[in-house]
Amino acid sequence: MIEVIGVSFKKNSKIYYFSPNGLKIKKGINVIVETERGLQFGCVELSNFEIDESKLNATLSQVIRIATKKDYEKHLKNVEDAKKALKKCKDLVEKYNLNMFIMDANYTFDRSQLLFTFLSDSRVDFRKLAKDLANIYKTRIELRQVGVRDKAREVGGYGSCGRELCCSKFLCDFDSVSINMAKNQNIALNPSKINGVCGRLLCCLKYEDNCYKECAKGLPKIGKKVEINEGEGKVVSVDILKQKYKVQLKEGTVVEVGINEGN
Repeated sequence: MIEVIGVSFKKNSKIYYFSPNGLKIKKGINVIVETERGLQFGCVELSNFEIDESKLNATLSQVIRIATKKDYEKHLKNVEDAKKALKKCKDLVEKYNLNMFIMDANYTFDRSQLLFTFLSDSRVDFRKLAKDLANIYKTRIELRQVGVRDKAREVGGYGSCGRELCCSKFLCDFDSVSINMAKNQNIALNPSKINGVCGRLLCCLKYEDNCYKECAKGLPKIGKKVEINEGEGKVVSVDILKQKYKVQLKEGTVVEVGINEGN
């Protein structure tokens, strides 16, 4: 077991683990941490706790220090300058008529890198754009292409359930969602029902998938011929959560059967 804290760099963004470096840091405290991109200003989302070292996917970096007032002021300036860089980048994209939508711009805390995230349906040759940005801002420029799910998180909104989008409210990572999850839950494969505002499959299909799989164990498939107490028939519908299914007998009668009632 190893002691870590959880840090995020933007609201509702992914949480990364860092070594607290001997510090006891409460949730909500701002910290300066070392990352692959350089020094970053982040906020503690998970205070000190222990985790199995084997569950860490990367080498653990350390907290450099708890952020000071001066650090916070520098962070605010970085945020303000990044907004100006975002506008400039959008102007250059328009100038070069590039097929890309610039979503966001972020400086690392030490301003060693300026990262732009963009959305595009295809590959984009942005070499000239990157060169111009490097000449203007005198730092390392990175342009990173992201997907429509990232855009939905950034823009926000409300889902068909009437609640704020999961991705912009609390999801830190985008899990893989497959059409089989909708099939497992007997949901009609209607795009307007199973797709989110991003146009991709609803993230919430993942939440109950394991529960549906467990409840479906022992239930027959629709169309299967089965023998029940009332005779032989064909399965015409299945209620996974109630663990019941309906069988149409040869004479046309439909009988509802529990999972342990069939033969």
